[in-house]
Amino acid sequence: MTVDNTVSRLAGAVFDMDGVLIDTERLYLRFWKEAAADFGYDMKDEHVFAVRSMARKYSIPKLKSMLGEDFPTEEVRAHRTVLMDRFIEENGLEVKKGLFTLLDHLRATGRKMAVATATPRERTMRYLEMIGAADYFDAVICGDMVKNGKPDPEIYLTAVSGLGLPAESCAAFEDSPNGLRAAHTAGCTAVMIPDLTQPDDETKPYIDRVYESLDLAVELFSDK
Repeated sequence: MTVDNTVSRLAGAVFDMDGVLIDTERLYLRFWKEAAADFGYDMKDEHVFAVRSMARKYSIPKLKSMLGEDFPTEEVRAHRTVLMDRFIEENGLEVKKGLFTLLDHLRATGRKMAVATATPRERTMRYLEMIGAADYFDAVICGDMVKNGKPDPEIYLTAVSGLGLPAESCAAFEDSPNGLRAAHTAGCTAVMIPDLTQPDDETKPYIDRVYESLDLAVELFSDK
């Protein structure tokens, strides 16, 4: 892939966490469905995909529109968290392919880095510490730190502000349609790292680059 001069001058990178830094989206998929089943609901993959990275204020009505107004969203979410936390405590977390190759390159070339995730801050910091990545980031912006979460661009605008950079000088790494829309609308170079799904007609208008793994995105930050 040829990298244009504008992209080669990117000064910062902002990362979604789940499905981009760590291999947790498959866990959300599994435990959303298991938790819903425990409440008597047949939650499908597409239901979970629809609310990936989506702020709670948007995901609650979205899930109710798909599963019925009586769907106990918050009770199921709380149960999902318990199930998932138990699994992670027993099995740990896996990082996504190429993570530290990219992070080390960004650090070595003086780029600033941030996290912009829908996950609450306490859990975010715990996960970043678990994988040994917390010290790489100059800012960590979480879903409980902004008024309007993804797909609204606020979380990305807050993240780039925390880096002291304009959005157009930052790449944003995402795996979900809601996150890509937020990154694109904020003015970042939106980079998709496919996880559970590949680019489709919904996501393509918001995507500037696609890489199958994080290490391949090193070329975005080439100074040549």
